[in-house]
Amino acid sequence: MPDPTLLSSLDAGVLTLTLNRPAKLNALDNPLAAALLEALQAAAADPDVRVIRLRGNGRAFCAGRDISAPPTERDLELVQAVAVAIVRSPQPVVAAVHGWTVGAGFEWAMDADVVLAADDARFKLPEASIGVFVTGGLVATLPAAAGLARAKALMLLGEVFGARQAVEWGLVHRAVPLDQLDEASMAVCRQLAALDPTVVAHYKRVLNAIGLDRFDRAVEAESNTTRSLAKSSTGE
Repeated sequence: MPDPTLLSSLDAGVLTLTLNRPAKLNALDNPLAAALLEALQAAAADPDVRVIRLRGNGRAFCAGRDISAPPTERDLELVQAVAVAIVRSPQPVVAAVHGWTVGAGFEWAMDADVVLAADDARFKLPEASIGVFVTGGLVATLPAAAGLARAKALMLLGEVFGARQAVEWGLVHRAVPLDQLDEASMAVCRQLAALDPTVVAHYKRVLNAIGLDRFDRAVEAESNTTRSLAKSSTGE
């Protein structure tokens, strides 16, 4: 049976993956992250999928990790594996974000190839304030998009910022009214789906090889730092 926390639909080459824990603002737990990873891996090998659209159901895109349970090694493995799957996918990934886009949700959006944001989107990286480290390859993707100085400030200060600011800083391609987000993101997906998929895959691969040449190193460093901080907090 498909995991109900992830909805999937395919329309004219566009695979839409919808995070579906609206009561939790789509906060990540292991079943949701595992379902998303499985869907991304299957899509990468599916010739019928030309574009992947990632969105959230309800009032938010993703409010980060579900903190109702303490973090585990499996949490780390899954969030990092999803990030790698998004970046390494041969298909372009379009993130359509709205409402709270926090922590791992923000990190996964930065892994996408094109990000559209509703005008109600609110972004935040709270990790430093709660004593944990960022994941999702963010130490590579955020400086690449916004510059090193701004990336440091956003990670360390954890301030909330909106869609207009995200566009100005180069984190988001375009901001649109909330009631236009689905239509606008599908229009972008259809435009991408109309391109030669082999050409698109080469663009993505080469651009990431040059612009995100340290992505794999970033994921490894994040994982090692997360484990180190976890051991420090437990006195090991």
